[in-house]
Amino acid sequence: MQANEVLGAINPESRERPKQIASWGWLVGFLLIGAGVVTMGFLAQHAPTGTGGAAGNQLANHGKAIPIYLSLIVMDWALLYYCWVGVHHCGGGLATLSGGRWTSWKNFGIDMGLALPFWLLWEGTAYGVHWLLSGATGSGGAKTVDSLLPQSVSEILLWVALSVTAGICEELAFRGFLQRQFHALSGNIVVAVLAQGLAFGLFHSYQGWRNVVVISVLGALYGALAAWRRNVRANIVVHAWGDVWEGWLKFVVWR
Repeated sequence: MQANEVLGAINPESRERPKQIASWGWLVGFLLIGAGVVTMGFLAQHAPTGTGGAAGNQLANHGKAIPIYLSLIVMDWALLYYCWVGVHHCGGGLATLSGGRWTSWKNFGIDMGLALPFWLLWEGTAYGVHWLLSGATGSGGAKTVDSLLPQSVSEILLWVALSVTAGICEELAFRGFLQRQFHALSGNIVVAVLAQGLAFGLFHSYQGWRNVVVISVLGALYGALAAWRRNVRANIVVHAWGDVWEGWLKFVVWR
């Protein structure tokens, strides 16, 4: 059975070609924003550092953690606002991006019940992809990510705020907006899931190429969940929790 048929069997409406939720120009603008983010990430990693002017990674400096957290929070909300404006121009709103709010305790319970096993799948997948890439040569950027993890109380609080922001904004932007636009463009849910996953990974290119690969795979997982559930409510919960866990809480639990 083809992957598209599997998703279609889970969610019959995913077989239908959906209508676009914003103009095609808004989709192009989103991708151009992504190109700019990728360029900024590349420049930040290879800009001269130190007095000698040698190429280095400007992000591998914990002293810049708080400014980077604040910058990422602003960028995430700005990206969501961009998506909302595009959808609003076509008569939609936040419900268009999210798939709607919880309408009953039953729906809430279902999403919460899905969140835990999906998070475990997410953790296992992330570990597996990192393991597969561990033998690759060259710098993968893990050192950069580690240098930005929170240490002080103020950094921890900002990290939690950043994690919640990422859960809300990135799920609405990538799964709620970009995936649906790709689905309307291609007519194929699998293409849409994979394309937005790749874009999601590239938006995190400042973390190094290995993490781009890992995050692209995880983005595709998020996309499959959104395609199945036809909303991003469980996605938001898992995404926010996963970022809190990976960046701070697991070090508290396992130390």
